[in-house]
This record gives sequence, structure tokens and C-alpha cells, in this order.
Amino acid sequence: MPQASTATRTRWTNWAGNQSALPARTATPGTAEELAKEILRAADQGRTVKAVGSGHSFTAIASAGDGLLIRPHALTAVREIDRTAGTVTVESGLPLNRLNRILAAEGLSLTNMGDIEVQTVAGATSTGTHGTGRDSGSLAAQIRALEIVLADGTLKRCSPTENPRLFQGARLGLGALGVITALTFGVEPAFLLSAHEQPMDFDEVLERLDDLTAINEHFEFYWFPHTDRCSTKRNNRSQGPAAPLPRFKEWLEDDFLSNTVWEGACRVGRRFPRSIPSIAALASRAWSDRSYTDTAFRVFTSPRKVRFVEMEYAVPRAAVAEVLRELKALVERSDWKVSFPVEVRFAPADDLWLSTASGRDSAYIAVHLYRGTADQGYFTGVEALMTAHQGRPHWGKLHTRDAEYLAGVYPRFGDFTALRDEVDPQRVFGNDYLRRVLGA
Repeated sequence: MPQASTATRTRWTNWAGNQSALPARTATPGTAEELAKEILRAADQGRTVKAVGSGHSFTAIASAGDGLLIRPHALTAVREIDRTAGTVTVESGLPLNRLNRILAAEGLSLTNMGDIEVQTVAGATSTGTHGTGRDSGSLAAQIRALEIVLADGTLKRCSPTENPRLFQGARLGLGALGVITALTFGVEPAFLLSAHEQPMDFDEVLERLDDLTAINEHFEFYWFPHTDRCSTKRNNRSQGPAAPLPRFKEWLEDDFLSNTVWEGACRVGRRFPRSIPSIAALASRAWSDRSYTDTAFRVFTSPRKVRFVEMEYAVPRAAVAEVLRELKALVERSDWKVSFPVEVRFAPADDLWLSTASGRDSAYIAVHLYRGTADQGYFTGVEALMTAHQGRPHWGKLHTRDAEYLAGVYPRFGDFTALRDEVDPQRVFGNDYLRRVLGA
């Protein structure tokens, strides 16, 4: 039985606590029909409509302002698992952590995923959430079909053969085209991943980067500012047997040390910034060499309880070593005290209009600040460096780029904005963030 739609006025705040809004109304429709009625009602009242998932974006992409905020938490059903087609169809509000476990119970898996699994499926795909992969791309690139309610209340089903232009835009649509109600993902038989985590020097990682990204299915690394040390991670498919980390060791290293102890270290660094280089030196040596083999989603994902704000840019894969050397030099000659490591991941080119990997092999460089830490120019300096290399900002992470800049780095940007003009000419799904990044 679908949950009845509700409408109340409540404040919305995102996960990081840096974005909030007090929408005029909040609704939780349980069916596409209820959702359509809510959208039409808001439009008749001259109000905008925004859907929100887990609030894990750092930008105001989901802020409803004084409009209608749609929560998808009553749209969480698994509609169909089609083993012959290799697909699963789920409703938009289903969290990734639930999807991963549902698929595992059925002996299935997504091909690739990010390292955080608290997002809803629609929120993750609509903002371009990604992991790292030599051959496999973002979650949005794994979508085979979708269902979306448009500004006029119509329910559209989209795939490469049904409403293909809408499908091309809505797979990664920023919430600008409508409200997604269901997604069909490509899946495959469940598989094991063998993870090898190894400390390496910064220069060695960059010197071996072409080899490391070529021979490993999933390679990523973290560089600790104020040091020359990195922690690398290589994930590759394994025939088994499974050899997961002992439960206590997993808790100790991935939860207690990486979250509880790290939270305390970040608080010390926020209170006493001069201590941060020493903390970074200790933290970089706490990441030891280890290997284990486990179910794919358990290797891809990990708990992230320490709250922060983040900026991430995708740069051309061929430029990443140069960009990272410039970033290291920038940190070394500045007065910044950077507690969080810099995260570097990779993705192959894809054909999604607004994907950060659209049309080019890409490397992702993510920088973070612990919550409540004053940004003394770190994000501004990093952004200037990234944009000098034609960087594309992650849609859900902090940046200051506007439509003029973005039109110059996305070859299909005009196709997306033209589609938006067709399906939402009155900007029912607009907000301040979308006006900045897509134009009025």
C-alpha cells in the first residue's frame, strides 16, 4: 500500500550542514500520480518544485527555497529484477545501501559504485556520483531506462529507444528536467573484489600512474598534504575464495580509526591549525599495507561519519600528473593548513551530456575541509588551478562556476539546455543553483 502524500512546512538541512532552506511545503508522495498532483498544484501557485534525496550534496542543488520540497522516501520499491535482461528496476528514493544488499541477496551486483552508499539512487545519479574505474563509469552511466514526471504532470518512460533525447538528458539531469520516480540499472552476477592498499611516495605514484591505472580495474589514491606520502588502493576482480578482513580489524581500521579517531584529530586541527602538518604526518603513516577479498559493494564502499565540505573537479586524464604537482607546490608555498587528504580517482569517457567524463577520459581530484573550518583560500586556489586545466566541477560539490564557463567545457551543454527549455519552459524545477550553472 503506497504511503499517503503529506504536506507540511519543515526546515531542510543537508548532510554537511552547510545548506538549508525553509520550503513553503514538504510533500512525500507514494506514487507517480500523487507526485504529479503535487507538481501541478505547486505550479498553479507559482511555486518551484525540488526533489531531495539524502542531502549528501554540498551545493544547493536540491534547495527548494520557498517552493515545494519533494521527499522520495515513500518511493523505495524494487519493481522488477530481470535476470534475462540483466537489469533491476527500483524506485527513486531507494538508498544505495539497501539496493546493494538486495542485489547481493539475489546474487547480483552493480558494476561500479562510489565509496559512499547513503544516497538515494535518484540523488546519486542526478548529480553524477561516481567511483573509480578503468573501464566502468558512474552510476548514471549504468542506467538502462527511467521514469520521470515532467512539469506538466505527464509521466514519461525513457530509454535509448523510447523518448531517447529525454533519456539522454535525464540520466544525469541535476533535477532540472523533472522528478524521477524509477530507474532501471544494468546489473551483473555478483563478484568478488580483491583489494590491495599500499602506502607509496607521491612522486612514485605519479611516475607509475599510467601503469597503475592500466593494469588495475579500479585504482585510486589519497595524498596527504604537508607530506610526500600517499595511500593507494587497487581493486580487481577475483575468483576467490573470499577472504574478508576479520570483523574486529575492519571495525578498528575502517570505523574506529577512520572515523572516531579521525574526528578527534580534525577537531584538534580546527582548534590548533599549526598542529595540522604533524597530524598529517601521523595520519599518513597510520594507513598500512593490507589486502583482502570480499563482495564487491563491501570493497567499493566504506563508512564515512566525519562531516566535511568538499570540492571536486574532473580534469583530462592526460593532465592529472601535472595538475597534482602544481597542487602540491601550491600547498607548499601557501599558509594553508590542510587536514584532509586529497582524493584522486579515474573514469573512462562516456556519452552523458552533463557527465564530468563526457567525451573524455577523466581524473577526479577532490579536496575537503572539516566542518566548521574556515576556508582561508584553499578552495579558491584549488578551483583556479582546476579551471586552468579545463576542469569540470562535480555538480553536487562546492564550486563557483557559472553557465558561461560550463558551456565551454561541456560539448553537449547546449543540447541539455535546449531540452530543458522544451520540457520545463516555466522553470518549475529551477532554483538559484540551477540558474547559475544552467542559465536563466
